[in-house]
Amino acid sequence: MNYKIPLILLISVMIYPASALEQSNSTLSMVNFEIDYSNFNKPSRDQIIIPFQDIHDVSWQVDLVNELMYGNPNGNGVIRFYDATIEDKFIEIGMGSPPNKKFWIAAQLPDEGYVVVHDKLERGWLPGAKVILAYSDTAGLTVNNGERIVLSNLDIEGFEIKAYSVWGMEASQDPPAVTAGYLNLEILSGDPKEGPLHMFPFILVGCLGVGVVILLVTKKRS
Repeated sequence: MNYKIPLILLISVMIYPASALEQSNSTLSMVNFEIDYSNFNKPSRDQIIIPFQDIHDVSWQVDLVNELMYGNPNGNGVIRFYDATIEDKFIEIGMGSPPNKKFWIAAQLPDEGYVVVHDKLERGWLPGAKVILAYSDTAGLTVNNGERIVLSNLDIEGFEIKAYSVWGMEASQDPPAVTAGYLNLEILSGDPKEGPLHMFPFILVGCLGVGVVILLVTKKRS
């Protein structure tokens, strides 16, 4: 009967992570919306910078699903994300029209200026697949084009997403870049260290250790 007390303690500790799921992380922020095709029918010089309600910092993931119908072979679907702390610092993702479906990643940085860090001229993105940008202060920027990782751990010197803009035409006299559809944008951000579950692996290991001890003690006594 003496083993019942530690067993009850073990169960109580293991219940803690489950209850912690219900506790909120105050740093957690999420947005999910569709950008209508009409917003892309402008050249880059006419793009409008739109701020998010919250700044996405520390650790964030951006998911893009391209459901745009392109209007001409030179049309593009381009989105830029702007940093909150340094003016004119941004990350750019570009997806060109079929059949080539060119894909590029660029960054505007204070010292380097505008730099294309990845460029694929053919079959660079997959219709309907998620283009994923994942960033943390310690690991930098990693990008998946919907098929594989094309950029890994790029150091962009800290990046807090404040705003975005879109464009798609190379010149104002060009035919419309896109004629229908949308670009779905989703961002999830927060500081994982502020969440109650960041200690869960250590709690689980401790619980397993206590469980093994209880089993050994009860087995010896029996």
